[in-house]
Amino acid sequence: MGGDTITPPPSISEEDSSSLEQELSHSASQAPTFFRDDMSMKFEHGTMIENDGMGFGEVNEVGNGFSSAALDFEASQRRRHNAYREVLQSYDELQIRSENLKEAKSKILSYTPGAWMEKVGGMQLTDYDVPKTTSLILIGPKGSGKSSLVNRISKVFEEDKFASERAQVSYSSVGDGTYFLQEYMIPKSSTSFCLYDTRSLSDDPSNNDEILKLWMTKGVRHGDPVIRNSDSPSLRTSMKCKDRWNRFLSSEIRMVNFVIFVVNGMSVLKSMDSNDDSENKYSQTLARAFSCPYVSFKDDKPVVVVTHGDLLSLSDRARIRVHLGELLGIPPAKQIFDIAESCDPVTELTITDMLCFCLEHADKNLPRKSWITKKVPTVPLSAYILLLITLGIVIISAYVHHAHIPHVKGAKPRAKLHKASPKLDINWHKIRHLWLE
Repeated sequence: MGGDTITPPPSISEEDSSSLEQELSHSASQAPTFFRDDMSMKFEHGTMIENDGMGFGEVNEVGNGFSSAALDFEASQRRRHNAYREVLQSYDELQIRSENLKEAKSKILSYTPGAWMEKVGGMQLTDYDVPKTTSLILIGPKGSGKSSLVNRISKVFEEDKFASERAQVSYSSVGDGTYFLQEYMIPKSSTSFCLYDTRSLSDDPSNNDEILKLWMTKGVRHGDPVIRNSDSPSLRTSMKCKDRWNRFLSSEIRMVNFVIFVVNGMSVLKSMDSNDDSENKYSQTLARAFSCPYVSFKDDKPVVVVTHGDLLSLSDRARIRVHLGELLGIPPAKQIFDIAESCDPVTELTITDMLCFCLEHADKNLPRKSWITKKVPTVPLSAYILLLITLGIVIISAYVHHAHIPHVKGAKPRAKLHKASPKLDINWHKIRHLWLE
């Protein structure tokens, strides 16, 4: 890294591993709330005898239902345990692969829209509607760090490490930060792909559904204001004042090619460990927006970026990724990326891996050209035969009719029949009518 001071990348220490094992053991020894409630309910109704030290998976003569639930719980715990280990292993793999950071960055810098498309189903690149610029949109709750992520990504691919930050970052929690859509080419001199910074998600799910549908179906444009139905009149007036020069600009509308969900790791951790409804609302808002059908491309769901991990322990960062994987239904080690506010090879490699995932799936889900998707009408063979017969009858009838016209007195004699070249009076409207039938 040119002699720069490098912050040591995260690695799995014995302390972190031991801490994680303790958390998993504690979790496995205690059934979840719904399981404990279910046990109490069955005990009160006399359908289950008291559990005298019976382990998970053992069958009681009376409590057969308990055994089934215990097996499910044990299987869930083992899946979670394996997910934790896979996530922890991914940190070690990043540290090893960081030696090839230069090659990973060059792959991103050499990308062009459609270059990574898989040729399947007999389709070629010319059969798809390939954009001039692949557009990736950042979506996330308030304070998730979308603008900071833009700056982190930009610095990875810019040669000038001392350049000023491109995206405006909110210093305090006042307001929603970004009110206007902002486009950022990565890097500045390229037109291969861009990031779109957006306004934070609302606490009202209906507002989010409406905005997400608009972005994903109509496209996004640099400088457009993001106005919600719930915005106050004063906020609308303020946004119109700030937008006074936008009407003189004519920026291009870009269709969104893939989605990046950005979440604050600290907020997720609070939501995990708290029974307070206000804290849990963060995860609920995230899950509701993530499940919006417009943000997915066929079976491909968005990637998730967890920020502010540098403020947490490695075990907590692993717990957050596993929790989000269960909450959103995506693999935590492969589709959830932990991008901390630090400058080291591991973080930069994580950024390149995340972008590589996004660009590959953007090319995979390119829309087909309109002329390919239109159904070409098929004409049955009988229609062609009917057309030929009709044409033959019309031509013969016209020829015979013209040959039997009587000669007018004083007119020159007609040529012989076989030399005559009569003008055929064909009723093309009639032929067309018969063809359509």
